[in-house]
Order: sequence, then structure tokens, then C-alpha cells
Amino acid sequence: MRPPYLLLDIDGVLIPFPDAEGAGPETHTRHDVVPTGRTANNPVTIWLNPTHGPLLVHVIRTGLVTPVWCTSWREDATTLIGPLLGLPPLPHVDLPRPQITTSHPNGYLWKRDHVDAWLGDAPAIWIDDDFTNLDHEWARERTARGHVTALIQPDPHVGLLAEHMVEVLACAALLRVARADASGVPCEAKVA
Repeated sequence: MRPPYLLLDIDGVLIPFPDAEGAGPETHTRHDVVPTGRTANNPVTIWLNPTHGPLLVHVIRTGLVTPVWCTSWREDATTLIGPLLGLPPLPHVDLPRPQITTSHPNGYLWKRDHVDAWLGDAPAIWIDDDFTNLDHEWARERTARGHVTALIQPDPHVGLLAEHMVEVLACAALLRVARADASGVPCEAKVA
């Protein structure tokens, strides 16, 4: 049986939002990248923590999860962000480019309906900084239907921490044990 998907957001997770002075955390290194639709004379400045790459590679190599980008960076996640962190090419959820003024147009994260359709009945561990209570309710309901869904929500000004990856591995390991003995484990309640 396929391991749960590890859905990875970028903004607010791997790229923390800048502080009031416009700087990222001291742990992060500045990079200028050119996303699709931009030109070399109009790059985007981002801050990445060089320790995130080895941390994510370690989690990927366990085989406990199937990593997938779930970000508005879309394919640029694999071509721009991943290489800066030393990550292998990863697939991405093909999210639309909605014309919205808030990331919660219906009271929950705009990606959620697309992710729900994309996942089908697959289990998932989703790391994003922008979940609402309605997203956590959705994850609990999905888990209750037998499709384990764990949400991990880093602080958007700090980003991903090693403890978040420990939660990912713990949930994935519990899910593997639950499948082996058919008992079902509601990881979402532990890590959300």
C-alpha cells in the first residue's frame, strides 16, 4: 500500500514571511529566483534555511511518505526551490491560479477543495501555514471516513522546524502500524 502523501507548502513553511524590517530569520539564506512569468531583471527574493534540504531528504528516504509539492509555486517548486535545498525532483499538485483577494475565500484554505479532489481516498500529511478551523474539521472528518489526514501548521514567520518533521515521521509510522493491524490511527488529532 502506498505511503501517505506528504503535501508541502512553500510560502510560510520553507520561505518564512519577512519581519517588520523585511528580513527573514537569521537561519535563512537570501536567494533571488525567477519564477515562471517573470524575467531575470524582475526576480523574487526569498529566504531558505539550508538545513531544510537534508531534513526533508532524510524524511523522504525513510519511505514512510510520498512527497508532493502543494503550493502556488506549482512546477517552480521543483525547478527553483527544490534545487536550492538539494531536493530531488518532486511532483506537484496542479493548483489553479484563482482570482482571490484572501487565502480563505470560503472560510477555509483556497487549496483545500483541489487537494481533496486530488487525494481521492489517499491518506495525507499536509504541511501548510494557513489552515483555519474549518480545515482542521475537514481533516477530522476525512480521517473519520478512513482517509487519515494530518495537518501540520508552522508559524509563517518562523517556518518549518525539525519538530514538524518528527510529527510527520511519527504519524507516518503510526499509519503504517495501523495498516498492518487494520486498527486505524487518527493521526490528525495528535499533530493538528
